[in-house]
Amino acid sequence: MAFRSKRNIGKPLARLARDTGGNTLAMMAAALIPMSAMAGSAIDMARLYVVKVRLQQACDSGALAGRKFMDDSNTSSTLDSTAATRAQQFFTNNFEAGWVKTTAVSFTPSKTADSQVSAVATATVPMTIMKMFGKDPVRLNVACEARFDVPDVDIMFVLDTTGSMACAAADVSCSQPNATYTRADGTTGYYVTEKSDAKIKALRAGVLNFYDTMTNNSDPATNLRYGFVPYTSTVNVGYVLPSSSLVNDTWSYQSRRVIGDSNSGLPTTSDVTTDTATCNAYAGRSPASGYDTSGTAVVTTVAHRTSDNRCLRTSQTVIPLWRYGPWDTDISQYVTGAFTADPTKIDGSTTRWQGCIEERDTRPSASFNVQNLPEDLDPDLAATSRATRWRPMWGETIYYRGSGTQSVDSTGNYPNIGMAPYAPQGYVSCGKQAQRLAVQTRAEINAYLNAADFVPLGGTYHDVGMIWGTRLISPTGLFASDTAAWPNRNAPNRNIIFMTDGAMAPALDIYGLYGMERYDRRVAAGASGQQLRRHNTRFVAECEAARARNITVWVIGFGAGGSMSPEMQNCASPGRAYYATDDAALTAAFANIASQIASLRLSR
Repeated sequence: MAFRSKRNIGKPLARLARDTGGNTLAMMAAALIPMSAMAGSAIDMARLYVVKVRLQQACDSGALAGRKFMDDSNTSSTLDSTAATRAQQFFTNNFEAGWVKTTAVSFTPSKTADSQVSAVATATVPMTIMKMFGKDPVRLNVACEARFDVPDVDIMFVLDTTGSMACAAADVSCSQPNATYTRADGTTGYYVTEKSDAKIKALRAGVLNFYDTMTNNSDPATNLRYGFVPYTSTVNVGYVLPSSSLVNDTWSYQSRRVIGDSNSGLPTTSDVTTDTATCNAYAGRSPASGYDTSGTAVVTTVAHRTSDNRCLRTSQTVIPLWRYGPWDTDISQYVTGAFTADPTKIDGSTTRWQGCIEERDTRPSASFNVQNLPEDLDPDLAATSRATRWRPMWGETIYYRGSGTQSVDSTGNYPNIGMAPYAPQGYVSCGKQAQRLAVQTRAEINAYLNAADFVPLGGTYHDVGMIWGTRLISPTGLFASDTAAWPNRNAPNRNIIFMTDGAMAPALDIYGLYGMERYDRRVAAGASGQQLRRHNTRFVAECEAARARNITVWVIGFGAGGSMSPEMQNCASPGRAYYATDDAALTAAFANIASQIASLRLSR
């Protein structure tokens, strides 16, 4: 037997150690099991992701359907059967049982504490490749919540019904005759006769078109409320306000009162023989007080001569001696709407309050801080004192007396601006009563716009309209209940649509919301230039107050001018100012605004 040396024996082993042939196959065999697990895990994870996405989508769809069909009037804490059934239907339509071999699929909708719909959905997903490695099926869970926030909408129309609205849009100026109409209570109202293509006719058509556009474009679940503030130099809101918000004892008017007699013509005398007693009986006044239907009285004085029993009688015709100025007047009966004797007349005339008002106290300032507004510009201030209560306008008692603090006159020729021929010219105007926010049909709005008292008359005071438009829609003011959220709904989108055919045009001798400004000076010191600036400042301040309350302000200018004043542009919310030069453009502007409002949606 031959023996090899140790050195010779080690050589084959060394060669074997250096030989790598066949190593790859062994390594692949060793790695096959973990690689299969990794690939299987990726595939099953992808399946789980796809199933979970579809499960989430189906959950969302079911919850949204449940919210859409939920009965908002249901005060129960559980979801009503209709909503639950609809939710299940929409979930099932979007996630079929057995899809990719899922099992134990479930969907449970419920009503949340704030009247929305939440739900949970589950599904068991079996493993495929990972099943070989002992991986159990995976239970997927998703949650969803649907807030059906199609917004409700409140619209307050603030509409210029001044005298120029009787003209056509193309008119730079026009002169239409005045006319009268009979109010429901039998009293006489005035207006400017409308041209066949009058702007106010286009306004009526535009508002109705707005209503149609809103109705056709809004979600069926949207609740819509409408209100109206026709404005001139005042607004008719007296009967809209609670009676406790009105001054009801006395108020001072720029008026007149009889302070004595004034002789009219020469006296007449007669001389008769009679005794003293008979002579003295001739003395007196006829009528004993006041004046007869012709506005006169006769005062007779006597002188008796006892020496020959002669009686000298002197008869003097007298007429009233008036003092013109501010007079405190008893309004306790007038403010109730009862027919009340006119204290400035001697013919027994009675008048009845139509509802137009003088504003409560204010500050005649040149600028305002929206955080510290005076009483009249604060939309939310309650009427709790004499300073914060409103006063009835009494146009029939208002007189112009020139520039004096007060005047004494016996001719009676100072203008009574609340009566013809001055009232028909717009020195005093009291038109259609404002309409609080309410659900209204098209027929009801049409009737409002075409009522006998929705007519053009008076001067343009934009601040007047804006003050009351904001007050009637403010969510934190006197009429907050009108614009409150519907049951189980979010707060409505609140909008003021302010439409006018011209720039601000106050006048010192118009009697309106701030009395007769030549004398009362509640806004300015009596200069017409200052008056215009002050009213514009008040207008812009009130627009800011509206926007500060999350009210969207839309402004429409209308007429041949083709431009909008800076104040009107500043009044509108960003991007919400329009100008219409003709009737078609006005209708388009109303429709455009309605489309934008109807398309707004809230989301969380």
